[in-house]
Amino acid sequence: MRLRCLLLVLSVAAFSPAHSHSASDAYLTLSADAQNPRVLHGQWDIALRDLDFLLSLDDDGDGKVSWGEVRQHLPAIERYAYGRLAFGTGEAACTVTPLRRQIDDHADGAYVVLFFDVTCNRAESTGGSLKMSYSLFFDIDPSHRGIFLLHSKSGTSTAVLSPQNASVSLSTGP
Repeated sequence: MRLRCLLLVLSVAAFSPAHSHSASDAYLTLSADAQNPRVLHGQWDIALRDLDFLLSLDDDGDGKVSWGEVRQHLPAIERYAYGRLAFGTGEAACTVTPLRRQIDDHADGAYVVLFFDVTCNRAESTGGSLKMSYSLFFDIDPSHRGIFLLHSKSGTSTAVLSPQNASVSLSTGP
């Protein structure tokens, strides 16, 4: 009986496809504008495999997401991504302005790269504290992590964003 169970397990394992999946992550970098302290420049690298899982980007079903397919889905990609990133100073929300996008290859696959500016009009944003809230993929993948980097006059700061740590206070001043 034991031998039959062992053979059954081995035969199922032998004919099951092996799937490997990298951890879900995205890379978010903000840089303070040297000329205008109310502006941050952003770059957000988001894995296409994660976006494809959520938004079904592979229209032709060939197992690869092309730049043409990404371009067709850019409004949905940007709506989803920018809907899960917010900045504010005190009670005022800051404006996120999308600028351009591209595809980049990382060691674990292709990423869509979103470039944007964050503009805060309130006086507190000049040299003060700014709150960022991040929730990309948290509603479908609680293991997703946002790797965050901030370059400002005071140096470089980092954080790992997760459902348990979804917001950070940013100091962009000296």
